[in-house]
Amino acid sequence: MSTAVHLVVVDDEVDITALLARYLAGHGFRVSQVHDGASLMALMAQDAPDVVLLDLGLPGEDGFSIARQLREHWRCGLVIVTGRCDPVDKVVGLEVGADDYVTKPFDLRELVARVKAVLRRVQQAPERRSPASQPAARVGVAAAETLAFEGWQLNTASRTLTHPRGHEVPLTTGEFELLCVFARRPGRVLSRDVLLVQTRGREAGPFDRTVDVQVGRLRKKMEADPEFPQIIKSVRGVGYVFVPAVSRC
Repeated sequence: MSTAVHLVVVDDEVDITALLARYLAGHGFRVSQVHDGASLMALMAQDAPDVVLLDLGLPGEDGFSIARQLREHWRCGLVIVTGRCDPVDKVVGLEVGADDYVTKPFDLRELVARVKAVLRRVQQAPERRSPASQPAARVGVAAAETLAFEGWQLNTASRTLTHPRGHEVPLTTGEFELLCVFARRPGRVLSRDVLLVQTRGREAGPFDRTVDVQVGRLRKKMEADPEFPQIIKSVRGVGYVFVPAVSRC
């Protein structure tokens, strides 16, 4: 792992950030430690990391609010690392744009594996990386191209989605990866397992709603009526199908 890969650990417990920093540094990462939302935002403005490891129980500002700010202004990877194990919290975390959700206590080796999986899905802007430190190709996102459908344009090089009216629609990393998988396989019914393997390199667990949450977010951003979707339709008991015909530019 290149030392150019920058992680920030955000937790109000200094002992935890110190432990994680030592362990992650031992795996070749450059690690910063902050203990509240204000310090994180200051770091983001000065030295934006590749991945943020964010605890939800921070003093002052709620962790979910911080996650929303990250998704609105930066395209870094986001892993929520928290003691909150309620399924509702996990769903909310994914809805606000987290790439992964890890509950404490956790195995440090598993955390490193999850961080590396997120890194494989995050494409950094060219000016932030030299060619030698480019991340490995992400599952489901191949060569740069523009995928056009019903007036929409999905540019895989700039990672942008343009509305038929001409304005850009912001996407989280997970939403972008999922939409790429759909748009490259129009008319095919794709199961949740297939979608998770293509975007995250793993199969769905029995209660895993990651794909459903991201599909719901895409529908809110793209469908005229998210309750009656015409772009990404559900196939009962199987998964989803991307309906529009797609052309490549």
